[in-house]
Amino acid sequence: MRFDYKLKYFFEKRGFNVLSRLADRLGMRASNVRLFFIYITFATAGLTFGLYLTMLFIFKLKDMIYTKRSSVFDL
Repeated sequence: MRFDYKLKYFFEKRGFNVLSRLADRLGMRASNVRLFFIYITFATAGLTFGLYLTMLFIFKLKDMIYTKRSSVFDL
């Protein structure tokens, strides 16, 4: 068996079974747990993008209001 197949088999056997084990422990269906993690991933990515846009707007607004002048005669 090739190394990449062995590696794939190892991760399929031990790594990809995490959500199924969690669902068994919680007494839920594995598909519901997977769906929950997918929704949480999109929600957190959307929140961070929204935070980024808000900070961008605030900094742009600050730059429009407050301009740094190099001397007194630039008024």
